[in-house]
Formats: sequence, structure tokens, C-alpha cells
Amino acid sequence: MSLPASLDRVMIRAAELRAQLETADGALVGTLSKELSTLEPLVEKVSEYRALETAQAEAEALLADPELRELAEAELHEAKHKLPRMEREIRLMLLPRDAADARNAILEIRPAAGGDEAGLFAGELFAAYQKYAESRGWRFTVLEYDENELGGIKGASAEIEGKDVFARFKFESGVHRVQRVPATETQGRIHTSTVTVAVLAEAEEVDLKIEDKDLRIDTYRAQGAGGQHVNKTDSAVRITHIPTGTVVAMQEEKSQHKNKAKAMKMLRAKIYDAQRSALDSARAADRKGQVGSGDRSERIRTYNFPQGRVTDHRIGLTLHKIDRVMMGEMDDIFDALVSEDEARRLAEEG
Repeated sequence: MSLPASLDRVMIRAAELRAQLETADGALVGTLSKELSTLEPLVEKVSEYRALETAQAEAEALLADPELRELAEAELHEAKHKLPRMEREIRLMLLPRDAADARNAILEIRPAAGGDEAGLFAGELFAAYQKYAESRGWRFTVLEYDENELGGIKGASAEIEGKDVFARFKFESGVHRVQRVPATETQGRIHTSTVTVAVLAEAEEVDLKIEDKDLRIDTYRAQGAGGQHVNKTDSAVRITHIPTGTVVAMQEEKSQHKNKAKAMKMLRAKIYDAQRSALDSARAADRKGQVGSGDRSERIRTYNFPQGRVTDHRIGLTLHKIDRVMMGEMDDIFDALVSEDEARRLAEEG
């Protein structure tokens, strides 16, 4: 469909919704209002775009008038500069949006290859994501933090709450590689280690029905790093979703009830993620053309400490400011990934 036709359709639909709201009642009001509120930013942008098109046409008509020519040329220059940018914004707003983009996210980090050094970097990367989330005003709640005896982690997870969190974080899933000289290395040799990152869209109870009969819940005594934070009661919880074989364990809280609630949140997110992946066959077919497939085994980024650089291999982006990135300054990376994904989707739309 051409852009003018798409814009007409948007404006017609907004007008229909406003008219229906005048006579609607009950639950229908909420449904119509929600759709209208989703459309309103686009309607406002379309109105601005059409007003600018009108201004451009009027300026072109005034070029023949010697007294107004200079003013008309200035207005024409401004319109020609703004219209392409505004058109791109509208085309992006018209693209089908991932239904999960507006959701909160569950972040999971695990050390992979590299032993103790992988655990140390996993902890540092988790802290960097926490600083980034907090810098944007998002709430970062630790669900699990399994620390090892050296100060690194065996694994960690968190819930990140805020506006469009998943849309921003979803490209982080994959293998992150670190190259540096470990503190325990006496010969000064550079070691390579890896950690895996998984970002899941947080699922709501309405997204999927989990029956109690499909769950096996085991409780056990929590184990702390080096004997720390060990609970003398069976507060740790392991939940198995029998139909899918999905297993989640949680022991961060001293309360069994709180650990069970956190485990259910993680379990729901994992099952929802698996369902989304299974249904998204088009994405799987076009995996190589995407910014990030979400494949947990895909090496997506290298953090090279001796050279002070961070390189995202999917888009060929290299930043020489690793210290700042590890302090949570990740907007340059996130912006580039989002822009690349937008450009790809616009190109696919033709």
C-alpha cells in the first residue's frame, strides 16, 4: 500500500474510533480507547506531515511573486529538509510492532567458557546492565544472584521494569566475549572468556495458562557462596513445567513464598519466549539478515580490555571506550542496534 493510502487509512480509523466512543459503553469503551491512544501519536505526526506538505505547495506557488520569492524559498527549503525525515518517522510508526516490545524484560547472565574469569566478567556485565537500566529511570530488581567464592557469579537474573524495556534490551541475547589479562595471571597473558546473556519478554498471566497439575515443585535448603547467606530452612524452590521440561530454581530470598513467586515469573517468561520463537517462523527463515537472531549461541560482542574497545560483530560497530561501557554507558550500542533493525525492516517493507 502506498504511503498516502496508508495515511488515509490511519486517519479514517481514528475518526471511526472517536465516533464509536461517543455511543459506546462498558468494556467496549476501554477497548476502543486503548486502540485510539495507540493511534494518536501517529495521527498527530500525520497531521504535521500533511500541514508541511500544504506549506510546501503554497511556497512553490509563491515563487512566481518577486516580492515574496525570498520568503517562499526559505519556507520551501525548510519543508524539503523536514519532509523526508518526517516521512521516515511515519513509515517506522506504520511498521508492525513486536507485540512484546512494550513489555518489561527478564535478564539472565551465565558464565560459559573461561572458568573463574568468565564468572568475574559475568558479574561485571550484570552490574553494567544494572547501571544502564537505572540511568534510564527503569527499575532493576535482582531475582537471583549466585555469587562464587572469588567475587564473580555462577549466574544472575533480574527483572527490568519501565517503558519499552524489551524493545531496548532484546538485542543483547547471545554470547559476549571478553579478552583481558586476568588478575590471577602472573605471566601477563591475555585470556578469552565468554558469558551468555538471555533477554526474555516478561509474560503476563493472560498470555499463557499454566496449570498447577503441570508443575512439580521441589523445595530444598539454599546454598550460599563460601557458607554465606545459607538458610537453615528449605526456602529454595525448584519448579519444573512437566509438559515442556522447563526448569527454574530460585533461592535468593529467605522466604519460600517469595522464591516461588520469582521462580514462577521466570518460568512464565521462559515458556512465553519458547512459544514466541516457535511461532515466529518468518524471523527464523530470515535469521541471517537480522541484527540479532536471539540465538543464545550466537557470538554478538567482544570486550577487548587491552585495546580498550567494544565491538558488536552484527553491525560492525567498534567503540574505544570500554571503561565507560562497563559503567553502564551503553546508549551508543543500543541506538545503533535499534537503528540497524529499523533500517532493515523499512527495506523489507519496500
